[in-house]
Parts: sequence; structure tokens; C-alpha cells
Amino acid sequence: MQFILPVLAGYLLGSVSFSYLLARLIKGIDIRHHGSGNAGATNTLRVIGLGPAIAVLLLDAAKGVLAVWLGRWIAPGEPYIAALSGLAAVIGHNWPVFLGFRGGKGVATTIGVMATLAFFQALYAGIVAIAAIAATRFVSLGSLLFALLIPVLAFALDYPPFIVWIGIIVCVFAFIRHRSNIVKLVQGKEHKLGTKYKSL
Repeated sequence: MQFILPVLAGYLLGSVSFSYLLARLIKGIDIRHHGSGNAGATNTLRVIGLGPAIAVLLLDAAKGVLAVWLGRWIAPGEPYIAALSGLAAVIGHNWPVFLGFRGGKGVATTIGVMATLAFFQALYAGIVAIAAIAATRFVSLGSLLFALLIPVLAFALDYPPFIVWIGIIVCVFAFIRHRSNIVKLVQGKEHKLGTKYKSL
């Protein structure tokens, strides 16, 4: 139970989509049918506005933080369980049981998880990601750089092996969820921050 309970709790917590809920509350829409179709902070910004987007970003990150701390509380002295609980929150965000397994891309939740597990790793990766977004206005590029740097920095900063492996897994998830963005980046068709999408 010390393994199953925190992982299940992390997944269910991650499955709560704040982008979907705020879009329903504010505009009465399913955000997955508007903009890019992604239930995340960037699409919330495009479809609803800055305030809700900031709220989604913070709440999605908070899910990751809370999932890790739930793991620490339920299984004290077993840090790998806290890490797995955080990983389960990312999986829940990406493939939420409450929304037919169609969720977001998990970057904000990953930020919350990794900042709680390995603060400096997440900080350095975040600085690079923010710089990339500021320079190019491609949120997807910054997100992918963040995800890629997580396992690299975990190894370079000599974090425990389970942190490196969690970093590798969330990196793979990020690249899977951003595969259409990667194609658009290569083709020069990716939308920049501030541009509008037509509704799906």
C-alpha cells in the first residue's frame, strides 16, 4: 500500500485538468475543441486570456508539488516513491481518466515535480527554457529544452539514479506529447506566443 496509494493518488491528482475546468467555468467551452486543442496553460492564454493562463500554470505545477509531498507523507524515508507519485501526476495530466485520457502536455506539472525533487536541476533548466521562449517566442521549443535538460542536469549534478530515470521518462513523455510541435518547428510552421489559432 505504501507504493500503490501514493502513485494512485498522484495519478488522480494529475488527472484534474484546470485548463478544462476554467474554460468550462469562464466560457462554457471544452478547451480541447479550441485553439491548439491542448488542455494546458499556453492554449488557455490563447483562448481565454492571461489571468486564467497564469492560474492554470500555477495550479498544474502545484499538482506536481503536491503529488511528490503526498508520496513523502505516505511513505517517509522512501524518496523513490515520492518521485513515482510525481511521475504519476504527469501521466495523469497527459492522460487523465476524468477526460477520456485526452489531456495536456505535462510541462507545468513536470516543473512542479522536478522543482520539488531536485530544485537546482529544475531551476537551471527553467532559466534556459525561459531564455529560449523569450528569444524565439516558441513555447514548445522552451518546453522541449526544459524536458531535455532535466535528465542531463540530473546526471551532471550527481543526483541519485532514480532522479535521472524520472528525468528521462518525463523527457520522453514531453517529446511524445510535443511530436506535432516538433514537426511544425522543423517545417517553420509552429505558432509563436501571441498568435491566434482558429477553433478546431
